[in-house]
Amino acid sequence: MKSGFLKAAKIMALLPTMWAVFSLFPPGAHAGSISPIQGLEMLRRSFSGITDFTADITQDKQISLMKKKMTASGVVRFRKPDTFYMELYSPYASRLLLSDTLMTMVLPAEGVRQKMVLPREESLKRWFTYLERPVKALPDGVDVRAETRGRNVTVQIFPKKKGTVKELKVTFLENGKISRLAIEERNGDRTVISFRNMRTNIGLTEKDFRLE
Repeated sequence: MKSGFLKAAKIMALLPTMWAVFSLFPPGAHAGSISPIQGLEMLRRSFSGITDFTADITQDKQISLMKKKMTASGVVRFRKPDTFYMELYSPYASRLLLSDTLMTMVLPAEGVRQKMVLPREESLKRWFTYLERPVKALPDGVDVRAETRGRNVTVQIFPKKKGTVKELKVTFLENGKISRLAIEERNGDRTVISFRNMRTNIGLTEKDFRLE
């Protein structure tokens, strides 16, 4: 069970990076596709004014070897350039803190506290340094597709390396508010995260990122 929690935590640690891609299209984008480089440059401009965000979430996880779907609610918080926090409430209580590539995971019911270092390509600081200057080429390690349907925008991300994640698919409104994130793993597991009450630039401080 602990290994499953840690694998899910590593996937969720990608959320700040995904938040960057969530803003791929500005309000008023027309239906149809757009080049990844053009989309990322739009992202750079739209994301430049965001310093932090918080949102309530509901997570539904389907394990490929089980028929039961696990559902939990929680909260996520992020502050530039490299701090991310996620908490899931009972019955799957967990707390996660990511500082650039150092991830600390707490499972209160099990009395577990573990740390791990993520690969350099998953560094939060690396991604946001990349987004500080005009986009001339795609970042290494991912393919990106996107489309618009009415007021909804859907972005698909395909990591090139043979890691845990096979595909990430996010749907959000034209105003940048995320509504849904689906994560498909290479082992067939699937996680769907629904977002609500998203707020940006609220002045998060160190106390908002404490594990205890």
